[in-house]
Amino acid sequence: MTFQQVSEPYDAYDVLVVGGSGVDTVVSVAALPVPLADSYAVPPLHEGAGHTGTGVALGCAALGLTTGFVDFLGDDHPGRLVRERLAGTGVDFRPLLSPHGTRRAVNLVASDGRRMSFYDGRDPVELRMPPEHYLPPLRRARHVHLSIMHFARFLYDDIEALGIPVSTDLHDWDGLTDHHREFALRSDLVFLSTAGAGERIGSVMREILHEGRAEAVIATAGAGGAYLLTTDDRTPRLVPPAVPPGPVVDSNGAGDAFTCGFLYGRLAGRDLDECARLGAIAGAYACTSPGTHTRLAGPEDLHSALTPAAPLNSTAPATAPPSTAPPGDGQPLAGPPDARVSPAGA
Repeated sequence: MTFQQVSEPYDAYDVLVVGGSGVDTVVSVAALPVPLADSYAVPPLHEGAGHTGTGVALGCAALGLTTGFVDFLGDDHPGRLVRERLAGTGVDFRPLLSPHGTRRAVNLVASDGRRMSFYDGRDPVELRMPPEHYLPPLRRARHVHLSIMHFARFLYDDIEALGIPVSTDLHDWDGLTDHHREFALRSDLVFLSTAGAGERIGSVMREILHEGRAEAVIATAGAGGAYLLTTDDRTPRLVPPAVPPGPVVDSNGAGDAFTCGFLYGRLAGRDLDECARLGAIAGAYACTSPGTHTRLAGPEDLHSALTPAAPLNSTAPATAPPSTAPPGDGQPLAGPPDARVSPAGA
């Protein structure tokens, strides 16, 4: 593995994203689930950079946050697609070349915007990022966002030693799988979807808050809204849906956009309720274009849509009812539910 330095690093980062780059192949289908058949005729496939770390990095940069991004990337065609997508966006991308190749996903997207993703994570469990690669940008960061790549968990000790706040997205964690637990309990802001835990989402959120260091846990529930639980709450509060600025066509990348809107608000010193509404707006915005991370909200989009709102519902149930917990993975307040089966978020 070698580091290809292409420019001088930024003096400081508002957000440093760790891990989660990759390429999506998007297949349009009539509906999900797809009936069993030997073959289907589909519209032209779309291949392009996607995955959760790419989305958070692009979304934060589009919101005017100075953004760094460190990860592993293959010296292959998918890796070149990632580099091309990030070039000129303001993201300071500093990858390590990995012989294992670039992560991939195949996403089936239905006409109503629902999707199912098949994730090829590539990284072996023994993969580690050398401290000499990540420590210099880490020391210049105001906030770190860790994708749930296995290698990223080994950065927590250094992050804590430097006193930097950290966030993560657990995607469709069921509250049981060991892989996600360290990320859940060692992050200050924890995002996840209601999909994995279903009606147990309230208890999973409380476990994260009470056993870990989080100041807030945010569970998105597709078109049904989201739930916010803070240290001041007894039960999760319902975050109402945002109205998308156009027809909903594709939910790819919407959960990452939600995270970006929330972080934008938090880094600006806004309270957690308002951060959740900003996340909702950014997520809804992302649902109005086909493909992954193809429409990114800017600051003006968030502020123009952030009208005065009533306080979040403090009487929301502690568990998400079925109507607000459809199959999904980090999908935000507007837009279709998500049927992704990716463990790391494509």
